[in-house]
Formats: sequence, structure tokens, C-alpha cells
Amino acid sequence: MSTAAAPTQAARPADLDDERGQSLPLLRSVLRPVRSRVWLLVLLVVVSQAAVVAGPALVAVGIDTGLPALRDGDAVPLVLVGGGYLLAALVGGLLSAAVVRQSAAASQTVLLDLRRRVFRQTQRLDLEFHERYTSGRVISRQTSDIEAVRDLLDSGVTVLATSALSMVLTAVSLVVLDGPSGAVLLVAVVPGVLLTRWFQRRSQEQYRRTRVVAARVIVAFVETMTGVRAVQAFRRERRSAAAYAALTEDYRAVQDQAIRVNGVFDLWLTMIGNVTVAVVLLVGGLRVLDGALDVGVLVAAVLYARRFFTPLRDVGMFYNSFQSAQAALEKLASLLAQEPRLTDPAHPVPLPHPMGGLELDHVTFGYADGPDVLHDVHVSIPAGQTVALVGSTGAGKSTVAKLVARFYDVRRGAVRLDGVDVRSVAPGDLRRAIVMVTQEAYLFSGSVAENIAVGRPDATRAEIEAAGRAVGVHDLVMTFPQGYDTPVDSRGVRLSAGQRQLVSFARAFLADPAVLVLDEATSSLDVPGEQHVQEALERLLADRTAVVVAHRLSTVMTADRVLVVEGGRVVEDGSPAELVARGGRFARLHEDWQASISAAV
Repeated sequence: MSTAAAPTQAARPADLDDERGQSLPLLRSVLRPVRSRVWLLVLLVVVSQAAVVAGPALVAVGIDTGLPALRDGDAVPLVLVGGGYLLAALVGGLLSAAVVRQSAAASQTVLLDLRRRVFRQTQRLDLEFHERYTSGRVISRQTSDIEAVRDLLDSGVTVLATSALSMVLTAVSLVVLDGPSGAVLLVAVVPGVLLTRWFQRRSQEQYRRTRVVAARVIVAFVETMTGVRAVQAFRRERRSAAAYAALTEDYRAVQDQAIRVNGVFDLWLTMIGNVTVAVVLLVGGLRVLDGALDVGVLVAAVLYARRFFTPLRDVGMFYNSFQSAQAALEKLASLLAQEPRLTDPAHPVPLPHPMGGLELDHVTFGYADGPDVLHDVHVSIPAGQTVALVGSTGAGKSTVAKLVARFYDVRRGAVRLDGVDVRSVAPGDLRRAIVMVTQEAYLFSGSVAENIAVGRPDATRAEIEAAGRAVGVHDLVMTFPQGYDTPVDSRGVRLSAGQRQLVSFARAFLADPAVLVLDEATSSLDVPGEQHVQEALERLLADRTAVVVAHRLSTVMTADRVLVVEGGRVVEDGSPAELVARGGRFARLHEDWQASISAAV
């Protein structure tokens, strides 16, 4: 017998709502594997924008140098300038396409990494986490949040880098080409930047409002569709429709406000750009008349002035996708930062051939930081014994079952398997030794055979069919269109609750655990379904240790031993016959059960 492991309780996970400041470290970690692609992308952006910005300067050279030379009979300068312009356009176009390809390749690599991290993390985290962190939130992390990051990486970052570099190169080129025109542009930058900053603040406010209202619309829709039977039963269709219409009207109003903000931004940015071009043209035109400025330089200055404000619009629009992606990264980082309370043992004890002896050694337990729900429970279960747990709702029966399967760790005491604290058993050996079957009897997408083989993916077809025969589901499966290869979904077969439970029993039988834990496995079945499952149970429980949580005494009465749990304590312990003879709580349950059978007959 190994020394009991100390009751370790991992530190409380970070607050799921405290998501600030975690996005940048996560972004750096996912970008690290693609840093070579990122540097290549930076080089491509620089060269492509340099080629694009060179266009107006070449136009100036062509007008001021190429055309006079052509008038004098020399076409070479104009041909060279024209060829240079075409080459710059070709290089800029090709490199811009390369930027898109490299950006997409890098972003897909990052997104693949994020999806894998989220999936691995959600599987690694324990049951307590999933009971606090709803499945809807997990799905949102894997879908909408990663999509928000995709939008940022696929286009947002590239657009920002390209636009910002284009603006810088345009301004520098204009200042170098003609100082006064450059000064006009730099003066016009001030209202443009102020306008962009105003748009960013307003768009951030609108973005938050839109998210809140959109979430309300989604929640209302999901709740109505989930409870559609209650809606129809109580004739609440009109009231639900009116409430949903009010929410959608709020959403429309918020979207209208966002459109108005975008419209104001576009209007004033276009006006600033047009005024800047007009001033550059006016000032430059007067200087051309005075002979202080060449015509080609004026044309180039106008082209540069027109090009400058289009990227500024893109920079302003980028802020929306950035806000969305930042919020998504914070949520993803918060999820990835969670640590499971159940930790693997530092020095695992191998248990390759478990016998199935169980002991709850003065166990005290409570969920998360809540009060204790089990109090000093001490029970020994010999290998091969079937023990039923009964009691009122909330007494602690299912909690005992979850502790045996090590879905949670105890606060004080220990749960032992063959004398070894389950916290010390090698995880693989523990999962093979103890299998839990719940009332949900969840079936995965795939064939009947694949569902039975969940616990033993390497099982042969003969072993799968033998498990089906053992629990009495084989004849049923053979009536399906493709037998054991029939898909378990809407395109294959739709199984009743009893049939799904039989398949889950076959799954457990094939896994052949030393300890089988059944948590309300027959609670949702009708009487005919229960009879089939009861017959399967007898074959399934033979020659193994079993812990059975059940409300139905038809299941309890076949057990070797019954534990009556009340208030987190075992108040009665004995065989069904002994407890009935004692006249205690179990006897009263038995009397009520017999009365219900007589009434049904």
C-alpha cells in the first residue's frame, strides 16, 4: 500500500473575467514560430510601397526631362522613364500580391496554432472548470474569437503596415521633391490625424454598444429556440416576438449610429484631402507661372497629395478590427491561462492490473470555494462488490461517484484504489481501471461500432460485437441499415434513450474496467426501456466492483450493498434486505416503491 498523497488543491484559477493585459504576450507567442515569414513580409511591404510611391516622381521626371528631350529629337530619356514607371508598377503589383500571400500563409499558421491550443486546453481542463465556463463560451472562443483574430491577421495588420508606410513614404517623397508642397501636406495632416483620432474613439464606443446589443439579440434567440416547447405551450409566441423585435430594433439603431459615424469620418476626410489637393495645386500653379516650379513636379505633388489621405482612411478603419481582435485575444489568453485543479502525480504509481478495491478514507469535499458537501465519509468497498448509493436530491451521491472516478480531488482524506491514493495512480492506469457511465449516454458522431470502441479504439470487430451481445444490444444493432457501421446521427439512425444507454453499456463492457461507476444510468428511462437496461446491467456488473447511483429501487435491490447518503454523510450501510428489516430511511423508500408498483398494477 502506498503512502497517501497529500491532499493538494491547485491554486484558484485566474478570474475568467479578468482579461486585461494578456493579449500581447499571447500574440507574441503565436507569432514567434512564423517570425521568419513576418520579417519577409516586412521586407515585401517596404519594397512594394517604395515601388508604388516612386510612380509620381517618375512622372515628374518624364514631364520635365523626357518631354523636352523628345521635343529635341531624343526619345531615350522618355523611354527610360516610361520603362521605369512600368517596371515600378509591375514590381509594386507583384510584391503587393506576394504580401497578400505571405500574410495569408502566416495568419493561417497562427490560427492553426491557436485552434490547437484552445482545443488541447479545453480537453486538459477538469470538470470543475467546464461546470463554471459554459460550453457556449468555449465554442465562442473557438469560433467567433479566432475569426476576429483571423480578420486582423489576414487583412488588418497588412493594411495598417502598408497604409502607414505609404503615408510616410509619400510625405517624405513630397518634401524631398518640393518643400513648399510638402509643408502644405504636413499642415493638412494635423486635422486629418485629429479626425482619425475622433473616429477611433467614437468607433470604439459604437463597437462596444454593438457587441452588447448583438449579444442580447443572440441570447434572446437561443433562449426562445431552446425553450420553444414552453413558448408554444403557454402561447407566448406574440410576446416573445415583440420582445425580440424590440431587441432587433435596438440593434438596428446602434448600427445606424455606427454608419453615421463612418459617414462623418469619410465626408470630412474626403474634404480635407480635396482641400489639400486644391491648395497644393493653387500654390504650385502660381509658382509654375513664376517659373519657380516645374510642371512635372507640380503634377507629382498633386498625385502625392491625392494618394496621402486614402491610406489614412484605411488606418482609421483598421481600429475597428483591432478592437475586435484585441478583445478576442484577451478572452483566448484568459482561457489558455487557466490551470486545472487536478494535477498529474509527480511520481505516478503504476497499477497495471487493478483488482477494484475501493476506500473512501475519511473524505471531506466541497466544490470550488464553496462549503463542504461531504463530511468525513469513511467507506471500504471490497473488490467485486456492487454498492448502490441512495438518498434525497443534493445528498452527495453523485459527488461520491465523481470522487471515485477522480473528476475532483478531495479536500481532506483520500480515495484509494487497491490501497493506492487515486491522486498517485498513473493517469493512464487510472482511466483504464475506472470507467463512469452517466445518464446522458452521450454518443459521438460516427458509427455504432466506433461509439462502442471509444474506450478501446484498437478493439477488433469481433470484440465489439461480443460487447454488444454481452449487454443485449447486438440484435438491435443488426436491424440497422448497415449494422455496426450505421452512422449514429440523422443520416443513420436515431436511438431512443434506452438504446443509447445500451450502447454506452457496451462501450463500458468493452473497456473492461476494474471499477464501474454508474451515475443515474436508468433515471430517464421508461419501464420497458428500464427492463432492457436492467438486464444489461446485470451482465455488465458481474465480476467487477461497481458504484451505482440510482433513484429507482429496481436497480438498487440487485446490489450487494446499499449506502444511504443524507447531508453529505453515510447514515445507513448494509444489504438491501438488512436495511429493509431495520425500518430506517431505506425501509421507507422501499415501502414507497412497493406502493407505487401496487398502484401501477
